[in-house]
Amino acid sequence: MAKARIKKGDEVVVISGAARGARGKVLEVIPKKERVVVEGVRKMRKAVRKSQQHPEGGFMEREAPIHVSNVMLASRWDERRSRRAAAK
Repeated sequence: MAKARIKKGDEVVVISGAARGARGKVLEVIPKKERVVVEGVRKMRKAVRKSQQHPEGGFMEREAPIHVSNVMLASRWDERRSRRAAAK
């Protein structure tokens, strides 16, 4: 497994998948599964039981992890885009 160059707090761009082009901050890195959780990308609804923390119960929205190969550092993405535009 190659070392992930993406760390918690980095700004990334999704380069493939349903959320392609979305930008967000990395909330969590899961190195064993090679996945990252990006703010605002791949939202899912999770059922929550009634408890003291959630007296209402119901549904809770949260981000699901995506594979690290589907994201790129935003600074590198912007640099690549500007270089391609300059070549034209």
